[in-house]
Amino acid sequence: MRALFLVVLYAGLCFASSVSDQENIELLMDNVLVVGIPYDKSSRVHVPLSCGESYENRPVVWKKDGEEIEPALQGNRVTVLVVGMDGGNYTCHLSPNGDYLNHTVIMTQIKPDNRTVILATQSPKLEKEGGHIHCSAANYNGSFHCHWSRMPPRSKAPVFLVKVERYLEKISCELDAGGSGITCKDAGCTYKEEQHRIVLSLYLRSASLLEAYTKTFYLREIVRPDALPNLHTSDGKLFSWSFPESWEKPCSFFSLEFDVKVVVPKGLLCDCDKDEAKLSDTTQETKFEVKVKEKKFVFCVRARDRLTNGPFSEWSMIKVNRRTDFLHRRRS
Repeated sequence: MRALFLVVLYAGLCFASSVSDQENIELLMDNVLVVGIPYDKSSRVHVPLSCGESYENRPVVWKKDGEEIEPALQGNRVTVLVVGMDGGNYTCHLSPNGDYLNHTVIMTQIKPDNRTVILATQSPKLEKEGGHIHCSAANYNGSFHCHWSRMPPRSKAPVFLVKVERYLEKISCELDAGGSGITCKDAGCTYKEEQHRIVLSLYLRSASLLEAYTKTFYLREIVRPDALPNLHTSDGKLFSWSFPESWEKPCSFFSLEFDVKVVVPKGLLCDCDKDEAKLSDTTQETKFEVKVKEKKFVFCVRARDRLTNGPFSEWSMIKVNRRTDFLHRRRS
């Protein structure tokens, strides 16, 4: 009776272990399994592998990262033990020196908090919410670009997978050379109100360790107009500029709001954000009249979508010296 109890107890423990292991394993894509492991702790997860239904009765032999496994691992359906972060590429063959049949890559990921060390955090100036990925678009035609930066110790960590979707519809993207960004094109209508966010999922690997990064956004949240062209003045008082060439037309529908500022530089270089502002205002026109007493100043102007209050463009600026510039013009 006692022996029967021990057998039942053992079977129950094995079943519980199997269920627990399965909860820590997910299919990321074809032939790629991700095993969740705790942070800073040793883990042991049993992972079931299958070479394929076509090889049920064949003499299948498994290898790990191209090397034979000791003791030999044989059979179409096997279970491997993943200890800590020790994943790998498991391939199945017809006999030890036989033909390659199939493979399964086992990656490990720190769960449940997905601690990350590969990518650097974006500066607050680029990303209001922080995060590791910065995305921007110059207009509403559906094209946008996202980029990221790796930490120096992991500067060569490769991109394993990038997925970009909007409500289960895939968005076409191309990975930049160097693997530090992607250029995407959303085929949605420019005039259509966005109902669902774009979801970007980025996976990078360091050996067998996989790190996942996610960014979600509406296109309207990342549209940042290009710098304003043709900024000029004829008298140091009335300033005018143009809409960016890349901005969507008609401008009456895709309206912009302009942030103007007059600053007095503290040194040779001007910083429209940091230097003291003698005047600050907003306008919806492409011209502005400056009424200040200072003879030397810098006029700064930038733009953003008037209806969404999204990110501003870079500053456009022009230096003014009423003492010399316009005195010289009057004499000539």
